[in-house]
Amino acid sequence: MNNYPQLLPTLAKIIPWLQVGITALVVSCLAWSFAWGNPAWAVNGIDGYVSQYLKATQPVSLPLDATGATREFTPAELTQGKRLFEENCKNCHVGGATLPNPLVSLSLKDLQGAAPPRDSIASLVAFQRLPMTYDGSEESYWCREVPENWLTTEQLEELAAFILRAASVAPGWGTETFADSAP
Repeated sequence: MNNYPQLLPTLAKIIPWLQVGITALVVSCLAWSFAWGNPAWAVNGIDGYVSQYLKATQPVSLPLDATGATREFTPAELTQGKRLFEENCKNCHVGGATLPNPLVSLSLKDLQGAAPPRDSIASLVAFQRLPMTYDGSEESYWCREVPENWLTTEQLEELAAFILRAASVAPGWGTETFADSAP
């Protein structure tokens, strides 16, 4: 009537394999978590995407404002900007697209075509502090307003630097398909 004693020999054969499998799974999860969850995996703390696709192994100069002034951003600052983008913007702007309004992406062409243009660090920071529609006629509720107590100006500048650098050189950024990747 009680079949449990008959299962013991089978369980004795299965349990060691379960232990090995569970141990392997735990080790794999820990290794993956360490490798991808910690920026220390990157060479010198620089994200691989930043060095490979943003071509930023040295400081890069980006437009600071409409006067033509520029500012250099280090690969570490671009890495921080990428992290901030992933934490705060990626849900609506994955790959530089704009999910709420697919006609307007984060491509350099679209950033330059906005009113006022959003193709400099200062203009992107101003937009993030008070998002406006693409034509600049009214406040936009598609993008969240970012107050100083959420992200500092320095953090927004790093975020803007990541967006501008990606819009300038990253293959596929803000395009409909990766094949349309000529920046």
